[in-house]
Amino acid sequence: MKTKLFVITPPFTQLNTPYPATAYIKGFLNTKNIESAQADLGIDVILELFSKKGLINLFQVSSFRFEVGNVEVSDNSKRIFALQDEYIKTIDSVIQFLQGKNPTLALQICQEDFLPEASRFAQLEELDWAFGTMGTQDKAKHLATLYLEDISDFIVECVDENFGFSRYAERLGRSANSFDELYEALQQEPTYIDSILISLLKAKIEAVRPTLFLISVPFPGNLYSAFRCAQWVKENHPEIKISMGGGFPNTELRSLSDKRVFEFFDFITLDDGEVPIEELIFHLENPDSNSFKRTFLLENGEVVYKNNSLKHDYKQAYVGTPDYSDLPLDKYISVIEIVNPMHRMWSDGRWNKLTMAHGCYWGKCTFCDISLDYIKVYEPVAASLLCDRMEELIEKTGQNGFHFVDEAAPPALMRALALEILKRKLAVTWWTNIRFEKSFSKDLCLLLKASGCIAVSGGLEVASDRLLKLIDKGVTVEQVAKVTRNFTEAGIMVHAYLMYGYPTQTIQETIDSLEMVRQLFEAGVLQSGFWHQFALTAHSPVGLYPEKFGVTKKTEAIGTFANNDIEYTDSTGINHDKFSFGLKKSLFNFMHGICFDYELQDWFDFKIPKTKIHPDFIFDALQEQNDFNTKPNAKVVWLGGKPSAEIFIKSKKGRSWEMMFLTFHDKKESFNIQTSKEEGEWLISILSKISISNAKNYTFQEVKNDFETSLEDFELFWYSKPVNTLREFGLLLL
Repeated sequence: MKTKLFVITPPFTQLNTPYPATAYIKGFLNTKNIESAQADLGIDVILELFSKKGLINLFQVSSFRFEVGNVEVSDNSKRIFALQDEYIKTIDSVIQFLQGKNPTLALQICQEDFLPEASRFAQLEELDWAFGTMGTQDKAKHLATLYLEDISDFIVECVDENFGFSRYAERLGRSANSFDELYEALQQEPTYIDSILISLLKAKIEAVRPTLFLISVPFPGNLYSAFRCAQWVKENHPEIKISMGGGFPNTELRSLSDKRVFEFFDFITLDDGEVPIEELIFHLENPDSNSFKRTFLLENGEVVYKNNSLKHDYKQAYVGTPDYSDLPLDKYISVIEIVNPMHRMWSDGRWNKLTMAHGCYWGKCTFCDISLDYIKVYEPVAASLLCDRMEELIEKTGQNGFHFVDEAAPPALMRALALEILKRKLAVTWWTNIRFEKSFSKDLCLLLKASGCIAVSGGLEVASDRLLKLIDKGVTVEQVAKVTRNFTEAGIMVHAYLMYGYPTQTIQETIDSLEMVRQLFEAGVLQSGFWHQFALTAHSPVGLYPEKFGVTKKTEAIGTFANNDIEYTDSTGINHDKFSFGLKKSLFNFMHGICFDYELQDWFDFKIPKTKIHPDFIFDALQEQNDFNTKPNAKVVWLGGKPSAEIFIKSKKGRSWEMMFLTFHDKKESFNIQTSKEEGEWLISILSKISISNAKNYTFQEVKNDFETSLEDFELFWYSKPVNTLREFGLLLL
């Protein structure tokens, strides 16, 4: 019997764009001519819930709570319930607006008398800073988001305490060493949200009629609903085989031994999904075969892990282009939850997701899961193939925005991709995650910007050179400052991931780290950031060799279900939790460009030591300018167009000679340079050769040799005023 696959992401991940795992799998299955369908049940449930019909049902279901003396309810929920007609009246038009289908509604929303308002609107004082007198669409998106969050607060209090826009019952999936609590929750009657999910799933299963049902679980907040989906299919369609894969099992379920899990799932696969799924399909079509790739299953009443397949994982060149067909791309909703410029990119707008390279080219950071294949196995994709996939996705989705979801995009591949995008004259917008490598020179950042790169995020982690060395980050704070300056000056937004509470981190180092962050924002080289508290994970070097980092695990016991986050004690004995509020509050203000003159002590309600960082540390680091990159093998690229030339005669002290006047036009302005006639003719010739549209890339040495076939003193010419002017307008050394 031929296998038909149905691949889903259960609720909830993102509202604005599909999580890409199912599209990646469907793209691979296309290369094998295997029939499949996919669904994002998260957006489906949200659209069902946040609709006129959905809210009428919601208020009806919760009405018993508002009968006299029945249940204690907050004033906020009472207010929302009292205004239910206003919510029911406005919900459909607000959702359409957030889907980009009703842009004129922004004018009404911004009048601030259209939407009913509850407690979320108390934070409105920052709106003028965020949106000013312009940005009506963005301001309206933010107000509409607050309106949805008010309804969400009502749902959490009055209908389903586990609800959340980007997670559902996350508590049940976080550090669930035992399956007991989740199993018990699954024995209860389905919640109101569950009932919506199940009705949608029922319709899709009946329409698709799959033989193999794949559930991708990226995060703990998808786990409960994944089990609910599997439970319903098992009870109602026992003939359908069910498999789980994705980020959650890859990191959390590697030591799974609880057989109750297999009351819901037939298989759980780990790491790259292509070969495991291919082997499952072969097994279902040939039941006597016993070949599996990285797969847990139940055999003779016991959980077994089988990895006996002789097939190698596919190279990235052969996994196909992600396929978003079946997903309602025009129905995702763009929200602006908080006014953080980088977080806003996560939640606003729809992005095609691609990967430049599988794994991480650095692969050394001691807090990271570098022992697992998704980090450890590094394999880049050729720039030409990436561009092919981008063009294919633009054609299929009608969207030209790309988020490269790399662990850390390699600088050399980013350069090659940018050159390829420019050669093909593609108009795209893209952003990605990087390491703050010193190879991100001023010119490379200008090239990336020219190709459509608008933002990068990278790990500064703990802004302390001792700890960066202990983390094995391979960067220094000074280097990060210079790289962020290069991106910022090129017009690319920079977001820094920041960390506190790393093993052996002292209070002094936490305060010094905050001072470094303050100076980076004050210097204007960082635009966005986020503090994370260090978490010890089982597959990181700190988790594998805790004694090297002054850490003691609270238990060596391995749970029967999820095992990743580990409780531990740090040799310093410091309670790092107490720094959380002060670090986050100060960062919020720094991102607004204010409070740089506050004493660091002002952010904390307990005594902290004075910083030992010189007040001009970052300022001094940034004074060191980038030298011209004169390595012989550096590529020389001209982003500009062909100049027009005029020859004129220059005379001095009775002597005359021919000069050339070259006029260039870039997108913003026109500019001129003057050279001798011979140098001008050579310049016109070489700019044509090194133009971005040419297939061949010329090195600095080749350009020098070309000059010296007819002229002298190349260095004198290269560092002259005319070439310096060209360097400002798109003559790049890479």
